[in-house]
Amino acid sequence: MERPKKPLTIAIDGPVGAGKSTVAKLLAQRLGYLYVDSGAMYRALAWKALDSGLDLRDTHALADLAHEIRIEIIYQGGDLKVSVDGRDVSQEIRGARVGRASSLVSTFPEVRQRMVELQRKMGSGRGVVIEGRDIGTVVFPDAAVKFYLYASLEERGQRRHRELERRGEDGTLEETLEEIKRRNAQDMGRIHSPLKRAPDAIFIDSTGLSPEEVVEAMMEEIRRLI
Repeated sequence: MERPKKPLTIAIDGPVGAGKSTVAKLLAQRLGYLYVDSGAMYRALAWKALDSGLDLRDTHALADLAHEIRIEIIYQGGDLKVSVDGRDVSQEIRGARVGRASSLVSTFPEVRQRMVELQRKMGSGRGVVIEGRDIGTVVFPDAAVKFYLYASLEERGQRRHRELERRGEDGTLEETLEEIKRRNAQDMGRIHSPLKRAPDAIFIDSTGLSPEEVVEAMMEEIRRLI
């Protein structure tokens, strides 16, 4: 049995397109842990803001919405279900428009503060694999195991482009690469909770690796650390 005797908090950070969601799901399944996609929470908030016609630069309105919104994330049978105030928005939140909006609203300290509260509540007192861009540095700085997952820009662009194609969205690979560069610059350059590798995070380059190979590398580190 591979599950550690003591429930662990496992944090996975990294840039967009590094494969965090895929790997985190597989790792959580392997360990029998809860999987939390922090990015889905920001996307859910962004979707609600767009659906409500809010000004995405109105920090007070967004902060109020972050406190009022009810976000539920359930991972069942290999699928991540995300609901906002009782409505299933699992597909709607994955579009490029919501992604851009999410990247913007996530820069506001008031919004991030509320999302961090919700993420900590989800991960409290249980074994959890949670991924995002500030998990090991801000949300769970004392996580038992921290990973920083990376991949080359070219590979991240190709992965993201294939994902958008599967959803039927238009756009060239070059446009996708530019969007990733923009989002990376925004994530790493924001004042509050920027994307960065925690000093004690284990660096894994997923370029050229399958998700299963990355998970096995993570399992080896977890065995070593515990």
